[in-house]
Amino acid sequence: MKVRRNLQTIDWNEIKLVVFDVDGTLYDQHALRVRMVRDMLFHTILRRDLGFLSVIKTYRHIRERLGDMEVFDFESHLIAETVATTGFSEEKVLTIVHEWIEQRPLPYLLSCRYPGLTELFAGLKRSGKVIGIFSDYPAYQKIAALDLAADYIVSAQDDGIRLLKPHPKGLELLISKAGFTAAETVLIGDRIERDGIAAQRAGVRCLIRSSRPKQEWQTFVRFDDHLFAPLLSD
Repeated sequence: MKVRRNLQTIDWNEIKLVVFDVDGTLYDQHALRVRMVRDMLFHTILRRDLGFLSVIKTYRHIRERLGDMEVFDFESHLIAETVATTGFSEEKVLTIVHEWIEQRPLPYLLSCRYPGLTELFAGLKRSGKVIGIFSDYPAYQKIAALDLAADYIVSAQDDGIRLLKPHPKGLELLISKAGFTAAETVLIGDRIERDGIAAQRAGVRCLIRSSRPKQEWQTFVRFDDHLFAPLLSD
């Protein structure tokens, strides 16, 4: 897919709604995975159970593919395919997903949160900006665990969406709920192929958190980057 240039300087005075992705954007996924691998290892040794690892790997792989295919009502397809592939019952698959993907990571999120977010969120509110969350995964508990607060939280599983990024439906719904326009919105994410393309298709400016520059995209490394300076000054 051809992408347009995304390097215009952002005038924060024009921005009313700032939307954040969650996973990989608000916290360090590598640091979280280290903690989760440790927990999985302990669980495997204590329970002598390897089946849950197969479910998690299969579930994540299928989820990525359904996102690429932009399948509507992806959750029902996701669970059905995971059941068919692993041979576990639907109840068992749902139990493993709830425990290992939705619940067990929560206590670790705050320690994995990227520096500078508290200050940036405070600066956004001080500047009169509205904060939104746009995630492919359920996000309410994650935002609470990260000790952050948002005005609007939209997840791919929500009624009226049921489509994964890069489909822009969730972002468009969030913008509509907040009462703004695409021109007044910026999306902050970490994956060009998901967040970036969703933003482009919705007509929204996008900032990509990345340790390396990305051709054709406006990037930043930290949340105290010079890009955010107008929001961080008292």
